[in-house]
Amino acid sequence: MSDAVSVDARLAGWQVRIEDALRRVLPSPDVEPKRLHAAMRHAALNGGKRIRPLLVYATGHALGVDETSLDDAALAVELIHCYSLVHDDLPAMDDDDLRRGQPTVHIAFDEATAILAGDALQSLAFERLAQAALPDKAKVAMLRELAIASGHAGMCGGQALDIDATGQRIDIDQLERLHAMKTGALLRAAVRLGALAAGAATAQQQVLDAYADALGLAFQVKDDLLDIEGDSVTLGKTAGKDIAQDKATFPALIGVEASRSRLQTLSATMFASLGQLQADASALEALGRRVVQRDR
Repeated sequence: MSDAVSVDARLAGWQVRIEDALRRVLPSPDVEPKRLHAAMRHAALNGGKRIRPLLVYATGHALGVDETSLDDAALAVELIHCYSLVHDDLPAMDDDDLRRGQPTVHIAFDEATAILAGDALQSLAFERLAQAALPDKAKVAMLRELAIASGHAGMCGGQALDIDATGQRIDIDQLERLHAMKTGALLRAAVRLGALAAGAATAQQQVLDAYADALGLAFQVKDDLLDIEGDSVTLGKTAGKDIAQDKATFPALIGVEASRSRLQTLSATMFASLGQLQADASALEALGRRVVQRDR
């Protein structure tokens, strides 16, 4: 088996692992409140790329952590991501009807149920992380990391900046800060959770942060390019929404070719950073390639 195939097989195994874990921990739609539980499962069990939990597993694997010690952290970061998508799609936010090729939660159910489902997914994320089979000191650090990445200094703050920037002209530094918070913070948290589970040394954490920061920005640049180059069927969400809503994006600010060039520079930064890790970073490298080469 070639190295490439073995890495792909490892990532596929982790993807199956997180899918099984999500099905196991999400509440049954046969138990009251049935509508809420069905909405939570609709939000989380709909074929996502699972980049964030894969980053937890890949980081922990690189640093020698057993998968069972990473399961709850992987669950937590994916549940936070799923909650954020439910709220992001609401009429008061991006007002989207399609997510991962399926009706968004407020369309499939109703707006009130979607709000509650997002809230419940967020709570479940912290519940799972709090009961992880790890030392208390590590768990407290991980809980803090996920809370910061999710809140006003991370994802929620980035969404607020995105709303403020809609229809406005902002500069490249403002745009990068916006996306470092909205998208990058949770991706970096996923890497940090794996590192914290491993008790990573400061030098390792710094290298992984550099990788994660470049990955987070690359993810958003690629998203922006896909919005104008992709189609709704392939993307699994409505294409062209950024232009229609006059969103601040990299192609709108610096152009398509410059955005592609920026993506390549960020890719080089990712791989250069991992070269300093002095560990088996093959899975992290593969995830970096997935981010920049994906078609949805």
